[in-house]
Amino acid sequence: MTDDLIDPAPAPPVQDRRAEVLDRLRESAEPLGAAQVAEQTGLHVNTARFHLDILVREGLAERDAEQRRSPGRPRLLYRALAAHPETRGYRWLAEMLTGLVSALDDAGQAVTEAGRAWGRHLVERSMPYERVGATDAIARLERMLDSGGFRPEPAESAEGPQIRLRHCPFGEVAARHTDVVCRLHLGLLQGALAEQRAPVEVVSLDPLVAPGLCVAQLRLGPPEGATTRPSADD
Repeated sequence: MTDDLIDPAPAPPVQDRRAEVLDRLRESAEPLGAAQVAEQTGLHVNTARFHLDILVREGLAERDAEQRRSPGRPRLLYRALAAHPETRGYRWLAEMLTGLVSALDDAGQAVTEAGRAWGRHLVERSMPYERVGATDAIARLERMLDSGGFRPEPAESAEGPQIRLRHCPFGEVAARHTDVVCRLHLGLLQGALAEQRAPVEVVSLDPLVAPGLCVAQLRLGPPEGATTRPSADD
């Protein structure tokens, strides 16, 4: 039998190639771009990106924009998540519930109030008679957000302090249901600060001001329930 009559070896099944892409993500100490995955697996970059995006949708990887200071569009980076396949069911549940809420009339205020209730419940609470300052309140808020996977970063702007959220734990759902997920997160932030009765509040949450970045704008002011004490000159 001559070599030209021998059938070429069959290409690996699609699932095997996707598993190989996931293995490369798990072995890497840092997030990888599609071009890096393509180079390591021998895939075309578009094929690598195809598999990466499916891994994100299945909850096995996450996608975020590269942080860069130079001009130009940031790369999308991927990293593996230690997720069990059952977590896909939670994503589907989130999709169904947010879709249902989106279809309701005047649901926005109820969504924000639900977020506030959870923010009051989840934030680190003060001891009785403890007075919490703005700095400590913001630090507690950041710890709550960090535990929830938001990757918060403190920042300053002309309008006052900010918290930049570098990752949305519900990014795939939020992209399709911003009106629900982002309202819920705004309420979460507001409730967490209101619970502490500190001289700071969340006035806005701007979603996706840049790829993978949402910004919460804070405002300093008198704590909730504060009263003005008369001065010595009165």
